[in-house]
Amino acid sequence: MLDPLAALTDAFTSFLFGKVESTRLPVRTSTGQAQAVYLPTAAPGLGDSGVIIGREVYSGKGYIYDPFQLYGQQLPAPHWLVLGESGNGKSALEKTYVLRQLRFRDRQVVVLDAQGEDGVGEWNLIARALGIQPIRLDPTAALKGGIKLNPLDPAITLTGQLALLRTIIEVAMGRGLDERSGFALKVAHAYVIETITDRQPILTDIVERLRHPLEEAAESMNVDLDDVRAWGLDVALVIDRLVDGDLRGMFDGPTTVGIDLDAPLIVFDLSHIDRNSIAMPILMAIVGVWLEHTWIRPDRKKRIFLVEEAWHIINSPFVAQLFQRLLKFGRRLGLSFVAVVHHLSDVVDGAAAKEAAAILKMASTRTIYAQKADEARATGLVLGLPRWAVEIIPTLTPGIAVWDVNGNVQVVKHLITESERPLVYTDRAMTQSSVDLGLESEELDNESSVSLQKQLADDAVA
Repeated sequence: MLDPLAALTDAFTSFLFGKVESTRLPVRTSTGQAQAVYLPTAAPGLGDSGVIIGREVYSGKGYIYDPFQLYGQQLPAPHWLVLGESGNGKSALEKTYVLRQLRFRDRQVVVLDAQGEDGVGEWNLIARALGIQPIRLDPTAALKGGIKLNPLDPAITLTGQLALLRTIIEVAMGRGLDERSGFALKVAHAYVIETITDRQPILTDIVERLRHPLEEAAESMNVDLDDVRAWGLDVALVIDRLVDGDLRGMFDGPTTVGIDLDAPLIVFDLSHIDRNSIAMPILMAIVGVWLEHTWIRPDRKKRIFLVEEAWHIINSPFVAQLFQRLLKFGRRLGLSFVAVVHHLSDVVDGAAAKEAAAILKMASTRTIYAQKADEARATGLVLGLPRWAVEIIPTLTPGIAVWDVNGNVQVVKHLITESERPLVYTDRAMTQSSVDLGLESEELDNESSVSLQKQLADDAVA
């Protein structure tokens, strides 16, 4: 209720001057100053179901990501590309992501570990902590009874075997097979599969038949036998490299019995292979096709296929074509492909630009760690990142990355727990003594191994 004196004053003023409405003078300012008036906001998250990654930097909210939960709603494909220069946290992200995914009882992970440390792959600590023996592909060890993978394994379909043989040859030759060489290979493969039934056919059988083709092959094409032999000569020489050359031992025998494809984590240790040699893409092609036919099954499990040094795949037209088919096929059976690459320029400017673009298009999730300004601009252009994200990529500190999940772009700080830290820390050789490394290994064997295996067992029962 108004004070009587105030009411009287107001009435007298209105009688003399009329009703007066007060007005506020406009304020001129800049957008940068005016934005402080509004409360801070952040982009919406990806939901609350899945694996905890860390915190969104600007809002402080927890950041949760899971391609299997998001697929079909927010993600058109469950595949993931991780980019960034060394030392910014890519390895730590991959490892904690895998450890956290394995807490779900319906998850299974295969890792192609191409990075070496202390004479073993960098996933060795995690594998040991989970009680798992890595599958070490090493030419020297293979000659002494080590692991072998047979490209002619009966578990692989005949079409898959022939496609794999062609890929091996094309990668090694650096060009596609011509029609005549392709015919010689096809005839040799068909004969070997048809006639060898008491054991697994092996590459030596293919080489032998290429060098000594049958009259029937020449007659079917109405050519001389010497012509068929000449068509298959280059093919025989390339395959012979896997049998008697620098890659011998790994692929020239029956597949090693006892590889556990039901384990929650399967690690292929490729650290003893020269990463810059032609052997690496050949090896990845063989492992990829072998897994396609032996590991991926319609059993409702969600599978993650993580590839270190993935440019060996994406930068080879022939290997990329194999993996492109695997990615399309895998979506129907619950496969998430994770490709780890240092620089996008490693693949988009290579010989397999077309195939690389197709694989990148299927990767609906992109995580970009710190890069130099020029590289960041090129990455932003290829991936279609917003301008603000491109500008901050060079300024990112280790552990912080730009996440683009099908257009939902946020800046995320990856968080590592104390129990995870000794398993994901990958630069021990630069910071610890041999005594420290020995103590750490002992602790992992006796303490972390029991703890992590107990966690997985508890989750399997849940």
